[in-house]
Order: sequence, then C-alpha cells, then structure tokens
Amino acid sequence: MPSLHDATRGRLLFGGDYNPEQWPEEVWADDVRLMKEAGVNSATVGVFSWAKIEPRPGAREFGWLDRLLDLLHAGGIGVVLATPTSSPPPWMGALHPETLPRTEDGSVVNYGSRQHFCPSSPVYRRCAAALTEDLAARYAGHPALTMWHINNEYCTHCWCDETGAHFRRWLASRYTTLEALNEAWGTAFWSQRYDTWAEILPPRKAQYTRNPAQELDFKRFTSDALMECYTAERDIVARHTPHIPVTTNFMPLWSGQDAWAWAEQEDIVSVDIYPDPTDPRAGQYNAMLADMTRSQARGPWMVMEQAAGSVNWRGVNRPKPAGLNRLWSLQSVARGADALCYFQWRQSRQGAEKFHSGMLSHAGENGRTFGEVKRIGAELALIGAEVTGTEVPADVAVLHDWDAWWSSTQEGRPSRLVSYPELLRAWHRGLWDSGVGTEFARPEADLSAYRLVLVPQLHLLGDAAIDNLVAYVRGGGTLMCGFFTGVADVDDRIRPGGMDGRLRELFGIRTVHEWWPLDAGATVACDGFRGTLWSEELEPDGSAETVAAYREGELDGLPAVLRKGGAWYVSTLPEPGSLRDLLGRAAAEAGVRPVLEGLPSGVEAVRRGELLFLLNHGRAPAVVELPGRRLDLLTGAEADGGVELDRYGVAVLKDVPA
Repeated sequence: MPSLHDATRGRLLFGGDYNPEQWPEEVWADDVRLMKEAGVNSATVGVFSWAKIEPRPGAREFGWLDRLLDLLHAGGIGVVLATPTSSPPPWMGALHPETLPRTEDGSVVNYGSRQHFCPSSPVYRRCAAALTEDLAARYAGHPALTMWHINNEYCTHCWCDETGAHFRRWLASRYTTLEALNEAWGTAFWSQRYDTWAEILPPRKAQYTRNPAQELDFKRFTSDALMECYTAERDIVARHTPHIPVTTNFMPLWSGQDAWAWAEQEDIVSVDIYPDPTDPRAGQYNAMLADMTRSQARGPWMVMEQAAGSVNWRGVNRPKPAGLNRLWSLQSVARGADALCYFQWRQSRQGAEKFHSGMLSHAGENGRTFGEVKRIGAELALIGAEVTGTEVPADVAVLHDWDAWWSSTQEGRPSRLVSYPELLRAWHRGLWDSGVGTEFARPEADLSAYRLVLVPQLHLLGDAAIDNLVAYVRGGGTLMCGFFTGVADVDDRIRPGGMDGRLRELFGIRTVHEWWPLDAGATVACDGFRGTLWSEELEPDGSAETVAAYREGELDGLPAVLRKGGAWYVSTLPEPGSLRDLLGRAAAEAGVRPVLEGLPSGVEAVRRGELLFLLNHGRAPAVVELPGRRLDLLTGAEADGGVELDRYGVAVLKDVPA
C-alpha cells in the first residue's frame, strides 16, 4: 500500500492549494517562479475545478489542466491532484435538484457556495464517479502526480427522502430485524415503536426532543454515507495508479466523521488546522490536533491546510504576528507532520475567501507573509532528510471516541455546558503544560504500550471497551477517568448503578446516586482545589482511597477523587493548574517523565526521532539550559549548555558526539 513516504521521497512536502483557474494564464509562470523561490515542492490542484473541467453535462475540458501540470513538473513541483467533487457545478443543481441536500426542517440547500450535494444521491455519485474516472485515466501516467486528494472537507449532512431510503437500508443491515431496532432505540418510550421499515425517517425537526438513539445512529450513518462517497472515488484512482497514495482532508476535531474509521481507509491521513492567533492557548490546541492526527495515521501525517495569516470566517479575523506561522508550522513537524501545506498559494481577489490569507498575499512577493513563507521553506529543506519518517514517542494515551462524543450531544442531557471537545482539550492541556508526550487512542485499542491512559469523558462505552480498560489496569497500567464515564452502552441505554458495574468495581464505587452539574461559572471546593462544571454524588464501596473530598454544599464530605490501585476516578473538572498537578502526579507514579525537565514557562520540548525540538510560545525570549553539546540544524550553530530562543523562536537540535 502506498504511503506518505512515497510522496515525500525523503523530504518534507511544502506547498498549498493552487487555484490557477482564478487567474490569467500569463500569471502561472510567475507563480512557478515564486514557488521555487519559496522552496515550494508540492501544489494541490483542482480542488474546486468541477465547473472548469465539466462546464456542461458530459463535457471535458482538460487542456488548461494539461498545461498546468506540465508547467509545474517543469518547475520541479509535484502535484497533489484533487477530485473536484466537493463543489458540483450549477448545472447539476439546476438539472437535478434532487442532488441538493435538505435541512432538518426540509429546506433545500441551494447551489451558490460549496458542499451542496446529498451524499446519498445516485445522480451525484454517478457524476462524481464519471469525472473521477476520466481524471484518473488522463493523468495516471503524468510525471508530476505524487498524491491524490479526494473531494475536500467532507462535511455535508442531508435529511432528504433519498437519504431516508439510504438510512433505512443502513439500519436494516445493522439490525436485520425491526424488533432489534425497536429494542436498540427504546421505542417503547413515547409510543415510537416502528411496525414497518418504511415508517422510519431521518431525525428531522420534531415537536419536542427527538429520540437520542435514533440521532446517534443517524450520525453513524452520515459518517458511513460520506465514507462511501470517498471510497468510491478512492477505488477509481487506486485502480489507475496503485502506486500513488490517496488522502482526503479532515477538519480539525470535527464531529461529523468517525476519523478512526476513516483513517483506516486512507494511505495518508491529512488535516486542516486553523488555530486562533488571538487565543493564548492556541499552541496547545495545535499540539493536540497534531497528536490526534498522528495517532490516527499511526505515524507521519500531513497538514493539508493552514493559514499563512488571517482567515475570513471568525467574527474578527486577526493575522498571525511575525514568527507565529513559522512556530506553528515547525511545531506540527515536531509532532509528526511530514507535509506542510496551506490554503492557499495565491490569495484570491474575488469570491467568498478573498480575505483569507495566502502564501502569496495581496501584498505580493515583497510582503511580510511571503518573506516568512520563504524562510519556512528554506528551513524545511535543512531538516527534511533528518526528520521525515521518524516517530514521536509517547507514554500516555488519551482515549477518544466518536460514538461517545455523538451521544454526549443529545438534547436531553444533564448539562449543556459540558463540551466533549473542551474536555479533551482541558486534559490534553494538563499534559502539554507538564511537557509529557501524548497520543490518542480508541477505547478498544491495545493499550499495553502506555504507562498511563486517560479518559477525559466517555459517556458511552461498549462492553469490549470496558473489558479492555479493566484488563489494562489488571495488567499493571494506570488509568485515570473523568466524570460521567461509562454511563451508557452502545445503544445509549443507561447502565444500572449510574455507571457500568465493571467500572464501579474497578474504581471502588458502589453507586453513583446523582449527577450534580454546576451552573455557568460556579465552582465547588474540594481538598486542595476547586472543581468546575460538574460534580457527582458517589457512594464508595470501601475498597478505594479518597484522594480528595468535596468540602461544601450537598456533597460535603463525599469523595471527589477516588483511587483504587492503578485506577483513578475524577468526578469533577479541576481548575487548569490543579488538573495539571493531578495528571502530573498520576504520570509520575506511572513512571512517565517530561521530555525535558525545568523548561521556562511557554517553552515546549518535543522529541522526534533523534532530534529535540524546542519551541517558544511566549512573546519574550527564553533560555533553555541543556547538558551536553548539540547542533541546531536551523542555524548550523552549536549549543553547549544552553539555547536562547527569540520570541516565537524554534531550535531543532541534534546531539554532537563527544
């Protein structure tokens, strides 16, 4: 099976989306000149070119694309060729309105933007497959081709009748009988029992709260329906070019795709990452997304999109201060990325994203943005041979699961203030602040390689996952779970005792009597810290140690944090510093050590292969004391005893033999 290594060929890929159809052809040669000047070696082409290639049904206009690929190849720039199926041309919506998606209330989502297709539509699928077939046949042998990029940011949801029919087929395959479906969905509640398959609809807008099990299955179905679209196109290009790797780009921590399942269908796992430059914790967010994507890829991965400056979709779109683009780019490389690409190469002058930055901004080749891009390209060339294909070690796994996330968003939940992604980020932040290397894993995965496993929250856990966690602790591992974990089974059916019995035994809990969510901004006193967001009325069974108890309110004196051997249970969300300390204690007792001790505040240390990356996320210079001699691959200077980092500074260090 082809891999990212086949595309990189021992170098770090650097480039971005290139949309030359927006510009006169005389601009193209200048683009290639500037790409070479910036060290760009990869261009993603054709992402939104369906109407350009097929201006009317069945037409094919490839001449411009032929000339473009030839030009890029002559300039030494490889091509990531996209199937342009994320944005059907207007003629499709006009001639085939049944291809347009519908919302939960039945409204049609019209063309005029992008992603305006129903994933279940046979017409859309047939047209997408025909175009992909012709694209793959024409360019299979082109020497510029290094990778296939299928569609773009799969994110379409649809509740139309065609989707309903597809949903029913999916359900029949999953449950076989209506009796099994009725049992799984708990349709005895509110007289929802189904007597025929034809009665079942997507969970459209309803009078009141909808069936959460039905909504959960619809989320599972939607992820699978989109994956069917992806694999259909993937299989076409793979048939023509079995040696060329295939990818599609995930959106960062997006709920609509089960990325664990999707990653198994990709040769290369890629993601679009857009941290907010005004967020003081954006560096940690970038690190978390890198760790998550590397874990899904089980090795090196690809940044398909990032911004060279500002985006255009926040309420206020601030540019990146000088140096921040470089810092975050090299941070991604430190955490396993072998390819760094942007949306987009040349900033658009028209259209909805003309205020979204490009590698070549409106300021042109003399602008600050392009100057920083050139520096990044030059530095990636310096370290590429040393870093590509190498691993990032981690002794800690954070468990993450889409079914649990989906089930936690149901309408009738105990607290709308609890956000699954924010809990992931809070726990990862505690590890990042402690300088501990981290990965993500599925609850059913083999966890034996990790010294510490963390569960920020998994409201839904299947039997196999629970047995896996119990076996991990019984085998000598250390497990720390957050609140509201193990509450429901795979059908979102609440387990007796407020938590699965196997987990209650593992943590030393007899019963979870009540969940006590906290109001916005409220906290609760615990021994040594204050809890936020949530609390629980736990009755211990006498076998566990109370690490911290609640010290006020209705739960005064009851356990807030329990520990039984290697199993910890945290029934609230400690404030950030306290959570960091609690995680640090569990990590230290499990034998986990930071990458580097004694780092100044704001400095991150990451090991990748034989290299040590030091990244200063602060706006002031910092000095890192280091024993021994090391060579900074970015500057060629030797560091003996210490390294000084400028604002947003980076050093990539290699040991110098004594």
